[in-house]
Amino acid sequence: MEMESLKDLMIEELKDVYHAEGQLLKALPKMAKKAESEELRAAFEQHTEETKVHQERVAQVFEMLGEKAKTKVCKAMQGIVEEGKEVMEEDMDPDVMDAALIAAAQRAEHYEIAAYGTLRTYAKLLGENDAAKVLQSILDEEGATDKKLTKLAEKINVEAAQPDA
Repeated sequence: MEMESLKDLMIEELKDVYHAEGQLLKALPKMAKKAESEELRAAFEQHTEETKVHQERVAQVFEMLGEKAKTKVCKAMQGIVEEGKEVMEEDMDPDVMDAALIAAAQRAEHYEIAAYGTLRTYAKLLGENDAAKVLQSILDEEGATDKKLTKLAEKINVEAAQPDA
């Protein structure tokens, strides 16, 4: 696609993040299943539900821009998800696995935070204030998930650092 305007770029970025959310919808349940900590498992399950809503909201933003919701392969999220899969195949102490799962999840969250922050800014610059509000709400939720993961990491990483008794 030839990109001649910021709106063209925004649409391409929306396609990317729409695909990224789809990849996470497949990865998060696997991460939840692998998690030893009940709290971490619950956080992954809750974020799976939020991710479904995020994907729906991205589709709404496409509509607000007069576009049909489409995807393009998000290579960045593909790489993040692939690294997470590799970690889950390792033989690790359960607490260490949980620490690794949190790290993988936070990589994904930080990618999404960057993407949604950029998209929100584009929407504002283009005068697409309703789209900007939707994107800001997703951004806020992604930030809250990242904070929740950090809080879990503060406990789980300490457990992972303890030698087996």
